[in-house]
Amino acid sequence: MSDIETVGRPMEILLVEDSLVAARITMGALRNGNVQHRMTWLTDGNEASDFIFRRGRFSRVPQPDLILLDLGLPGKDGWEILAEVKASDALANVPIVVLTASTSAEDFQHSEEYDVAAYMTKPVDLEKFLYLVRELRQYWHSGVIIPSVE
Repeated sequence: MSDIETVGRPMEILLVEDSLVAARITMGALRNGNVQHRMTWLTDGNEASDFIFRRGRFSRVPQPDLILLDLGLPGKDGWEILAEVKASDALANVPIVVLTASTSAEDFQHSEEYDVAAYMTKPVDLEKFLYLVRELRQYWHSGVIIPSVE
């Protein structure tokens, strides 16, 4: 039995990452960090946009509670996806964590203009990443499982 108390449904996480290695690390960190979630992993910006806005074959998917977004993607890049999400009244409050290899001060500043929940450079510090995911509970809907931090 786990010492983590939970209520509601698992958090819906959308991971948009074209690197298999980075995706595996992220998924492993969430699994090993006892964050109750359901993960959807997409590698293409166009597919991610369709998923987020529930278009085409993604018309019946759940809305993400958290988006983990790489900036350098095939198709639409992360900046285009950020702009679309933040321009949508229905989705503007969904927290987005940028996971990127870019250490550019300009990229960091640009991400702040989009009011991202966090900007993390790869390789990501896994302990900081898990702490961040748990702290983002202020954005989560009341029906989402929230891991207690002990």
